[in-house]
Amino acid sequence: DRNKFIVLLPGRLTPWKGQKIFIEAIKKLHEKNDNISLEAIILGSDQGRKVYKKQLVDLVQQFRLNKIIKFIDHCEEMPIAYGISNLVCSCSYEPEAFGRVSVEAQSMQLPIIASDIGGSKETIIDGKTGYLFKNKDPIALADKIAEVMEKDFNTLKSIGFEGRKNVLKRFDVDKMCQ
Repeated sequence: DRNKFIVLLPGRLTPWKGQKIFIEAIKKLHEKNDNISLEAIILGSDQGRKVYKKQLVDLVQQFRLNKIIKFIDHCEEMPIAYGISNLVCSCSYEPEAFGRVSVEAQSMQLPIIASDIGGSKETIIDGKTGYLFKNKDPIALADKIAEVMEKDFNTLKSIGFEGRKNVLKRFDVDKMCQ
């Protein structure tokens, strides 16, 4: 639905990737405004973690967010998943050395919101190419999502453009190999 603001959380389903934090943040947004025009997509394989996936699905049902949060197990064409999104989140609560999602989102000219730990602090220019939120804090994440949703189209495009410039300048293959 192109009339909805689409927030993508890509990554394998594992507790430290922060899917529960994301679900709680969406719940907080919904509590503030139950008419919010939002669709949240959790994209990633459970890689055999069936119990954890069931916990996530149950949490979505418990919070009555079935119409807002969708689960997609696998995507062959990640550029398409990014292409339909308005915003990408990375909610890992354990530091990642690099955090590919943050760089992929910027490369696709999308705003990114990521935990303020690990590689995200180095790959995102906070307030310019994306945003950082307080680690493990669903309220801080909800506030950042709401802040991004309130921005106009040109501002979001500018953030995306700056993100792409950031990736091309700092993370091309030759520079990374050096």
